[in-house]
Amino acid sequence: MRLECVRVGTSLDSLAMTTQAPILPAGITVFERGWLSSNNVLICGQAGCALVDSGYSTHSAQTLALLEAGLQGRPLDLLLNTHLHSDHCGGNTALQQAYPHLQTRIPPGHAAFVQDWNPDALTYTPTGQTCPPFRFDAVLQPGTNIQLGDTLWQVHAAPGHDPHSVILFEPQSRLLISADALWERGFGVIFPELEGLDAFDTVADTLDLIETLAPAVVIPGHGRVFTDLAPSLAFARARLRGFQDNPEKHIQHAAKVLLKFKLLETQSQTLESFLAWAQATPYFVQIHQTHFAQTEFSQWANGLILDLVRVGAARREGLMVCNAG
Repeated sequence: MRLECVRVGTSLDSLAMTTQAPILPAGITVFERGWLSSNNVLICGQAGCALVDSGYSTHSAQTLALLEAGLQGRPLDLLLNTHLHSDHCGGNTALQQAYPHLQTRIPPGHAAFVQDWNPDALTYTPTGQTCPPFRFDAVLQPGTNIQLGDTLWQVHAAPGHDPHSVILFEPQSRLLISADALWERGFGVIFPELEGLDAFDTVADTLDLIETLAPAVVIPGHGRVFTDLAPSLAFARARLRGFQDNPEKHIQHAAKVLLKFKLLETQSQTLESFLAWAQATPYFVQIHQTHFAQTEFSQWANGLILDLVRVGAARREGLMVCNAG
């Protein structure tokens, strides 16, 4: 029994296979991606091979290369998305083209928007992110079980970061695929809060659910696989309390995350074009008008960029803003 984990940077040249402690059943491979793409989990058994989440669209070639190495000549039978943020489903189209018989399942909440392909309702246009249109064959219904590899996995609703997100739990090995509901240090931006919806309590409820499941191993949507649940839950709850006590802190954090995501995609661009992109991105306009309208937009956005530079997440090179960290 072992976990195979491929830690991946942002180019195919940076692929590296490592073997970690004997904590997962054979047949499970985790592709630990850079932060532009979510982690991918390949689960193979006699019943076939399934992939959980497909990464960002600009990393599709890398995702296909990783899969080819992991599948070792076998077909990919099933693709699951824990939720429909672009970094978790942006590779769907490429995978569906590469594996024509691939079945795709998504959470039910936004299924109608995928069916009719509405990039506004799916938040790709509002966040300034890309996701090529893809199809789905069935929904991943919370409260049901699904066979992945040779075992049954439980599908649990995990609202908070995304109101329609699910997590997957295999009770025999107590293995949890937590998506962005829980990382080793924190959780994903609580996007409903950016839209004026109260969602802090749902994050707390999802953390309570994870504690009740008591996983022995957690595969997060970003970052490394971890086994020590208690400190991760404690850190997440403390972070959540900080946001509840100061909601503006969460809003500022979310805006910087969106800027950082764009930098991860472009790697560098002029300050002028970066500010123009932000001003043309509906989420930024909405955040500014709702919470920071007393400050001129470019001054506010410049302050966010300076914060990214201050913490080492970006750097300035003359007229350019560059990714860092």
